[in-house]
This record gives sequence, C-alpha cells and structure tokens, in this order.
Amino acid sequence: MPDITLTRLAKRYGSARDPLAVRDLNLTVADGEFMCVLGPSGCGKTTTLRMIAGLEHPTGGRIAVGDRVLDDVDAGVFVPAERRGMGLVFQSYALWPHLTVAQNVDFGLSLQRRGRRERGDRVQRVMRTLGIDALADRYPSELSGGQQQRVALARTLAVQPEVLLLDEPLSNLDSRLRLEMRAELKRLHDEFGTTIVFVTHDQWEAMTLATSIAVMNDGVLQQVGSPEEIYGRPANRFVAEFVGNPPINIVELAHPDSAPAGKDAGTGTADAARAAAAQCVADRDVSDAASIGFRPESVRVIDAGAESAPGALAMPATLTAVLPTGGSWILEFDADGRRVFGTTSVPLGAPVGARVRLGIDAADVHVFDRSGDRA
Repeated sequence: MPDITLTRLAKRYGSARDPLAVRDLNLTVADGEFMCVLGPSGCGKTTTLRMIAGLEHPTGGRIAVGDRVLDDVDAGVFVPAERRGMGLVFQSYALWPHLTVAQNVDFGLSLQRRGRRERGDRVQRVMRTLGIDALADRYPSELSGGQQQRVALARTLAVQPEVLLLDEPLSNLDSRLRLEMRAELKRLHDEFGTTIVFVTHDQWEAMTLATSIAVMNDGVLQQVGSPEEIYGRPANRFVAEFVGNPPINIVELAHPDSAPAGKDAGTGTADAARAAAAQCVADRDVSDAASIGFRPESVRVIDAGAESAPGALAMPATLTAVLPTGGSWILEFDADGRRVFGTTSVPLGAPVGARVRLGIDAADVHVFDRSGDRA
C-alpha cells in the first residue's frame, strides 16, 4: 500500500473560538510501517486516528494514500470510512454478544458478500493464526479480556485491510495479557506486513512495538523517529520527560542575569551542569541553555577520590532511597536539594543516608534551551 500522508491536518470541536484538538499536523506513515502515535490524554492522538479512519471530518488539511485523496477540506473531498480499506480496532472490543467467536470473525466478510467457502477458509486461517480456533463456538461473555481482544483483531484481519488502526486496544488488559498481546501484535506485523497505526499513552507499548513513534502534545506533533531516536535524542523537554521510566533527571541552569541580588546563580550543581552542557555542545553557543537532562541509567556512583572525565557532570549527593524492582534497583538521591534518580543492576552496597558522589558522562547529557528545544 502507498504511504499515508497527512498535510496540515487540523481538527476543532465546537465554535471557531474553541482551541484546535489537532493543529497543523504533517505526518507520513510509510507502507508496512508500525507507527505508534504516543502522547498524554487529550493530546489529539485518537482524533488523528479517527480522521484517518474517516470517522471524523477534518477542520482543515488533507489526507492522502499515495495519489488517492481521502480528505481535502479546501477541495471538498471526503471518502467515507467504509470505502477507505482500513480496519479499526477500538479500545472496547465491540463484539456482537449474540454471535459466536467464528460468527464475529466472519461478520465483516459476510458484509462483503464473499463466497461461503472463501469466508470459511479465511475465518479458520485467521483464528488459527491468533490461537482462538478452539474458541470458535463460544460467545463473547464466555471469553477472557485477552481472548476478546484476539477475536476483535481476528475480525478486522479477516477482511484483509490495507491499514490496521488500533485505538489503545490493550488498555483494558492486565499487565501479563498486555505483554502477551504486544508480542502477538509484533508477530502479526512481521507475518502480514500490514501498515499499522497504533494510538497509545503507554510509552513502553510504543517503545517495544513501533518501528517509528510520533509524539504529540496539545494537538501538536513534537517529534517523529525510531524508538531509539525518541529515547536517545529527544527533540525537546516534553519528549524527554514524557518518555522514560524512571523519568529523566532535569537540572535547571540558573542565569546570572536572572539571579537574585547578592546570590551567585552559577554555583553548585547548576554550575557543574553548565560546564557539562558546554562540553556536550563544544562547537556551539550555550548561553541560551536553560536546562540539562540525563537518564537514570547514565548516573554512576563514583569513588570519592576518582577524577571525573573532562566535561563530565559530577555532584555530591545523599542516597535517600533504594527501590528494588526485581533484578534491578532504582536509586533516589538528594543532590544539592534536587531529587536525582539512578538505576543499577547490581546492589549499590551503601546504606540509605550515605554521602556519595555521582558522575554523568558528557555524552549522556541532553541540553535544552529556554524554549525547551534541544540545543
């Protein structure tokens, strides 16, 4: 299937005075891509998915699949949902309660008036692929949440949609079933090669499933990239702080021109952080640098007498908590009044309350300017 292209897409609910739910969105979903649209509640991700599906009319902009225009507000073009060749799986499974599993899976095929033999073969094949063929004669009320989700996916896959649209389909499942279904979706994508657009607020779903991630906030696209790019080179502070658990550590850099009279704003941890920022972007002006960030896994406890690498951020701290997670530990420190998180896969060997020294390599420091963009 050709690429899906969103051009200056916008959506407003209510009057012209109401804010836009989606603003000036430019996004391309490549053929065969597994794209996750990630963001907090109310960021516009589900609205974007519904516009792609044809369930919402855009307020402005254009949606095209290759050369085929599905929406163009200026040209007055709108292709209804049933003619878009897309399958949509909702957060609620929306199964017919009076139909068996096999009849639910067959429902879309029957609407397409496919032959009885073709329908039967395809229903059996897709149920077998999803491991629900033994449940063919059961009704939805007799199924677990994970089984119902598989039936909803099977019903959509049976009609062989060119694009599969998933609106937070795993949010109603417990943690074990979510893990199983993530692996199932990954396998289905590899097997069928279907273009998938997956909406979620769960960063780990996005990181583990997607070939690319589009991060949104307040209706605005913040960054598009691979999971590694989103995590390792966040475009701004919002992306850096939204993605990651434990969250990224942020140190604000005080500026002399904004410091209270008689107080040096460049001392202590902030001063060391500014030196680290300068080392990270040695060929650029860092006068506008307002904050730095570093991931918890970048935090090291170093020997008191050890020298720091050139440009590395070093700070004295107090160990305030050790949180076991099973196989690893989250460490909480107090550094000059700032809470700093670290992670380790080996026991630290220091008691809570111990004074330690933390080190972060310059290569692991992210620098942000006063507008929150990556420096």
